[in-house]
Amino acid sequence: MPGLSQKPTAAALVTRLANRFRRAGLYYGHGTDNPRDDAAALVMHVMAIAPDAPASAWRRKVNGAALARVGELAEQRIQQRVPVAYLTQRCWFAGLPMHVDQRVLIPRSPLAETIEQRFQPWINSGRVRRICDMGTGSGCIAIACARAFPRAGVDAVDVSPQALQVARLNVAAHRLGKRVHPVLSSHFSGLKGITYDIIVSNPPYVGEAEMSVLPSEYRHEPALALAAGRDGLDSVRVLLKQSPRHLRAGGILVVEVGNSEHAVRRHFRRLPFMWLSFTRGGGGVFLLTREQLVQAGR
Repeated sequence: MPGLSQKPTAAALVTRLANRFRRAGLYYGHGTDNPRDDAAALVMHVMAIAPDAPASAWRRKVNGAALARVGELAEQRIQQRVPVAYLTQRCWFAGLPMHVDQRVLIPRSPLAETIEQRFQPWINSGRVRRICDMGTGSGCIAIACARAFPRAGVDAVDVSPQALQVARLNVAAHRLGKRVHPVLSSHFSGLKGITYDIIVSNPPYVGEAEMSVLPSEYRHEPALALAAGRDGLDSVRVLLKQSPRHLRAGGILVVEVGNSEHAVRRHFRRLPFMWLSFTRGGGGVFLLTREQLVQAGR
């Protein structure tokens, strides 16, 4: 790795790598928000340092092979703008480890906080028996829901066969194959007659104008998971129109729309959206009950 004449400690390597990332002007929006966290993630991956490792782990010297590997990954991060999660093929969602690669979006949704709270106080969590994760990608939301609701079955739905391959890997890794079921379906087309207590979704919500100016890091993610037509609302429209027939009485629809929040508010003025807040940051997530959706559709 350039600039290193002797074996550094893991901590020193993180500092030097973070400085390189800072000078390179990288974009951070895929699970980290600063160059030091990106650097730490790479070093932890190569040196097998656990997130809860003691301080002594960071005082270890980095051997030549590990140093070379960190250097290779750092070059990909800088020259190709590959997000760190794809370089390590590992990220965390709701405190759970997930495999990710370029077949799926990198998990970064504030929905994790809502799932950890078991969607309270908006639903009686004790009665939840069936959940739909629409646009599951890596399966992270479906898996987190299954962990939060141990008596519930979860349908992990996606239109991409490649994404479902990744979801199956994660479902198997978390030993949830009996309760989390990957389903190939374009929205609700393959779910006829099935109803849920909760439909949760982080759908595509990026409009054409925004897609054209996204930082280079986003070009490594599947466009199918980001782009949603001219105004970014193609998928949201389907969810709002079709969810009522797939929600049980008292059921809820929870959808992340990110930067498209203003467009949602403008286009669907009749709907009494509840916009959720998060202690760990993030926004652009709305909640509606089945009853609210039915009433607005009349």
